[in-house]
Parts: sequence; C-alpha cells; structure tokens
Amino acid sequence: MSESRQDPVLSLAEALIARRSVTPEDAGCQLLLAERLARCGFHCETIERCGVRNLWARRGSAAPLVCLAGHTDVVPSGPAERWQSDPFTPTQRDGRLYGRGAADMKSSLAAFVVAVEQFVAAYPAHGGSIALLLTADEEGDATDGTVAVVDALRARGEAIDYCVVGEPTAVARLGDTIKNGRRGSLTGKLTVKGIQGHVAYPQLAKNPIHLVAPAIAELAATVWDEGDEFFPPTTWQVSNIHAGNGAGNVIPGSIEVLFNFRFAAVSTPASLQQRLNAILERHGLDFDIVWTLGARPFGTPRGTLVEAALAAIREQTGVSAELSTSGGTSDGRFLAEICPQVIEIGPVNESIHKIDENVAIADLPHLAAIYRRLLEKLLPDHV
Repeated sequence: MSESRQDPVLSLAEALIARRSVTPEDAGCQLLLAERLARCGFHCETIERCGVRNLWARRGSAAPLVCLAGHTDVVPSGPAERWQSDPFTPTQRDGRLYGRGAADMKSSLAAFVVAVEQFVAAYPAHGGSIALLLTADEEGDATDGTVAVVDALRARGEAIDYCVVGEPTAVARLGDTIKNGRRGSLTGKLTVKGIQGHVAYPQLAKNPIHLVAPAIAELAATVWDEGDEFFPPTTWQVSNIHAGNGAGNVIPGSIEVLFNFRFAAVSTPASLQQRLNAILERHGLDFDIVWTLGARPFGTPRGTLVEAALAAIREQTGVSAELSTSGGTSDGRFLAEICPQVIEIGPVNESIHKIDENVAIADLPHLAAIYRRLLEKLLPDHV
C-alpha cells in the first residue's frame, strides 16, 4: 500500500497540489473540499466577487463558532525546468512531498478537512459550530477573497468567535511558532522634484537625487517606536528608486522612491505619515507622496485561543511553541475585523514560494491532530 493511501492528509494534499490553482484561480480545489465537507454535515456556500471564488462552509448554528481559514490559490511556479519534478505533479521524495502549494498552504487545507472529518465522526452532536473559509485570492490582490466573505458575514451579523489560519508558521519544526498577530503595512510612493539639466552645468539644474539622499539617510536611521510585548519595533525600508531617462549626461528632473513601513500596533498610519512628512519638509524638499495602507496590525493576546493552541501543540508534538508577529501580511488582518481571537498555525515555512517547495510527509498527520485537538478544546459538550 502506498504512503498516500495510508495517510488521508497526504492523499488529499496530493489531490490539491495536482490542481493548478495559480492565483486567482481555484482550479476545482474548493469543489473537492466542499464535497468532503458536505458529507459530514456542512452547509457549503460559494461567495463570488469579481470572478474570485470563495467557500464558506459551516456546520451548526450555535456559538461559539470556530473558523478554520486558508487559501486554495498558489503563487506561480517559476521556471518548471528548474524544479526536480513537475510543480503540479505531487511527488514524494526522501520523506517529503514536493509541489507548488505543498507548504503554502494545501497541506494545511488537507489537514483542516481531515481533522474536521475525524472530529465530527467522534462527536457528531458537538456543541457550537465549525466553519471553513477558503479563498482563491490570498496570493494575489487580496481584494475579493477573504475580505469579500468578511463583508458578507458582517452584513448578515454572522460572528466568528475563534479563527485559526493555516499559514505556514513553523521555523525549524512543526509547532515551534504560532503567529498571534501581524504587523501593519504602509507603502509610500515619494516623488521629489528637481530641475533637469546637463551634468556639465550643474549650476543650471537641481539634482533631486542629491537633494533626497540626506533625507533617506535620516529616515533609515530613525527609530519609529520601540514595539511592545507582541510586536517588534516598526521598520522603514526603501524598496525601489527610479530617476533619469537612461542618458548618462542628464541630471534628472525628478526621482521616485518607493518605501514601506512594517509597523507595530503602538504606531498608527497617521503618526508615521506625519513624522515622515516632517523630516522631508525639514530637508526643504519639493515632494508629493501617494500612500497605500496595505494592512493594519492585529494581535491576539494570551487567552482562550492562544492557550488552547499552545496546549494542543505541546500534547501532539512535545514542542513548546513561541508566539510571534513576524513575517508579512496574511488574511488574518481581514478576519480580525469580525473575530476577536485570530491565530495562525501551519507547517514549516522554509520552502514557501521557492523552487521545489515541499513539506515533511511525517508532519501531516500531526498537523491534522493539532487542528482536531483545538476543536476539542474550543467546542463545548463534544463528549
């Protein structure tokens, strides 16, 4: 008997990886999972917006509602010839499962469904409710995915009490890290104006590169805040600079600087904007900025959900997990708008978005066991 037939999580993960669900395509992943969920009593609802397919599946109508959330879409594979095996042909090799989405996050989705199936089989009359929220728009624009479902739930007054997002959170081994929040993301496109001219006659021009350089140095050295118990200090990073028309003998008339704040909850978008503007003004620059708020920070302090997760991981793996708010953004930022307690638990993230993305096969049943144990701890009257 093959290993995939022995372990239901592995088998389902392979079926999902084989579907080319490159964002924002779902490629049938949600239909496959909805069919499994319907068989164990879930009402499955497709919520579609602007061509993006989302699944809201719920079992039960009572509180508390525990939601397992994730995404079926994946990033593009990159050059397929650089992979040791086809990125959309799930391949077992040396104890690992290879394929695009293996770690981010089709293994988590498979573990969700198997955990729910096992839980419902053991406790068919459990209290509370279970829901799965799946989107195909997490790796892309993230404008018509989880946020669309959140909008629909808010409009009809459907509240979520606890939410577990299946993002790959582990650093070295399964269970070593729980994300109990994420930093905010604030992007700015700064345009500094000068006067174009010939490089041989700088007195007749005004070089915006020279003008903005001291301000960039000050911004890079600025301490924006000290962070707090859950969040590291806010950081400011330049991601791109563009000036000139490619000619080597022309002083450019303007420069464009793209930058990003990853900010802690102790700072606000308004406070960061005001402080940055003040620095630029102090340097006497003629500038414009276009701001984009990509995400507000959210955090879940130690409480019912965090304590249940720490205990479930410890019981299943023997690992004492650490709480972290590091990394990029996730759809947890949208779910935090309607759910007071949101965390993320998933497989090791070392290979996500890389060539030869993979996950340890031995971790898959343990991941499902963690999710099942969480349901047992959070839902009342399940025995």
